[in-house]
Amino acid sequence: MKPNKSNRLTPLLMALCVVIGILVGTFYANHFSGNRLNIINSGSNRLNNLLHIIDDQYVDKVNIDSLVDKAIPQILADLDPHSVYISAKDVQQATDDLKGSFSGVGIEFVIRDDTIRVQGVVKNGPAEQAGILAGDKIVSVDGKPFVGKVVTNSEAMRRLKGPKDTKVKIGVVRYGQKKVKQFTITRGDIPQKSISAAYMLDENTGYIKIKNFGENTYPELLIALAKLSQEGFGNLVIDLRDNTGGYLNSAVQMANEFLPKNRLIVYTEGRRSPRQDFKSDGRGSYQNIPLVVLINEASASASEIFAGAMQDNDRATIIGRRSFGKGLVQKQMDFPDGSMIRLTVARYYTPSGRCIQKPYVSGDNQDYEEDLIVRYQHGEFFSQDSIKHTGPAYHTVIGRTVYGGGGITPDIFIPEDTVDYTSYFKEAAMSGLILQFAFEYTDKYRPKLSSFETMPELSAYLDKQNTVDKFASYADKKGLRRRNLLIKKSHHLLERFINSRIIYNIMDEEDWIEYLNLDDNVIKAALDVFKNNAAFPKKPNAKQKDGVTARAEQIVPRTEGNLVAYSIA
Repeated sequence: MKPNKSNRLTPLLMALCVVIGILVGTFYANHFSGNRLNIINSGSNRLNNLLHIIDDQYVDKVNIDSLVDKAIPQILADLDPHSVYISAKDVQQATDDLKGSFSGVGIEFVIRDDTIRVQGVVKNGPAEQAGILAGDKIVSVDGKPFVGKVVTNSEAMRRLKGPKDTKVKIGVVRYGQKKVKQFTITRGDIPQKSISAAYMLDENTGYIKIKNFGENTYPELLIALAKLSQEGFGNLVIDLRDNTGGYLNSAVQMANEFLPKNRLIVYTEGRRSPRQDFKSDGRGSYQNIPLVVLINEASASASEIFAGAMQDNDRATIIGRRSFGKGLVQKQMDFPDGSMIRLTVARYYTPSGRCIQKPYVSGDNQDYEEDLIVRYQHGEFFSQDSIKHTGPAYHTVIGRTVYGGGGITPDIFIPEDTVDYTSYFKEAAMSGLILQFAFEYTDKYRPKLSSFETMPELSAYLDKQNTVDKFASYADKKGLRRRNLLIKKSHHLLERFINSRIIYNIMDEEDWIEYLNLDDNVIKAALDVFKNNAAFPKKPNAKQKDGVTARAEQIVPRTEGNLVAYSIA
């Protein structure tokens, strides 16, 4: 049978239809592609296309940079609580705290009644050299008034900080004078110290307070240790309470000073970050000194690395309350526009193998941020038995039991004391009235207060000035009703807080810390450990199955430590 002519033409017709279809599709794709995204697209392309479409076709003009600044934090927040985006304008402020110095005028200030009040001047800094004094009120910057609602912490920083060797002109009103005095300050390098106190607690015990782990923490530590060596210290307390962390390498360097050779300090590991071990090299000069480390619920990150290394290697006794629980490692990455991200790339693990990162749900940071409040409500600050260990048990070098899954649990637990804590004290502290009173009191009596050369002398003077009664009268005029029974019950707490702030205003941070430590039960517990020769942990026995070596009683709350309202520019 002969083949049908139409059958022979069928393949040709089909090929022709395909070609026509391709041509038509290409035409419509070229002419209408602005109305739809590509059919096959990667996630990054979709995001780029979305921004392009918004910029090209949205009904109103859109600031794409601002949109990106708002979108990126939301993306990172969906990963974990510590991956963050920092815009270009906020980068300097975000990194200054951990750097060894920044460029500015060298004043410590507080904002009161919409006015900058100079709290203190950096010794030998630009402001001191120009003639600025503590107590001065800054009312103008570069010839323009700077008072009122425009005065915010960020705006003050923006106007006062600046490149080294640049000049800024400020007008100040000095206490007891009405005329505005003009000063021209040449900005310079202002040191940022991470060690805020190093002194002797008693004739044999040195004390070092570290507030963060920055670029210069390790050399600062060596200087502090050398100073204490000259004073003959034989025991050492390292205070990491309220230390929120910083650089991993600084914590490793510090731990190396106290550990024998080839001891694991910490290791990190992530999906794209192979395990990296950090070990001691045996060159540390203080491998055998009795050591106590203090921590609390605000000790985080690098603080936990150091405390965990000391605990797991049975090198020191840890005293205080359970630490924050941050076991995630961030890598800093810069964008061409000056902004940057800190992206979690690994977890860190203590020598026993525990990751102390507390639990979190990706994309839901509210519970994570409220964790300390939940701990407080559940009674963890007041009772060791309220601590909930969510992670498995691990063991130190000598076999003591320790736990992961949520911070470092101290060997000796010190609860927060609420015996003298009243609603009046809480409102006085949290409202900022104590800080305001202390500043105004300091301003009023500055010549007399400045005549005392040492903290004990100034403290003894303030003890005779009835500052609690004066504060109560001041606060009553400010709206905090005087309640004599509650004031009597909280008298010691009030006096301690008020006098400590006056001492801080007149002297320096070390004097302030030394004053607070005088009746700090955590410090007392540390001194008892040395007295009993118990700084080096001992092998557990039947009564120490949970790894806890001792208990202590109560501690006066360090409320004032969370209310420092001063900034440095």
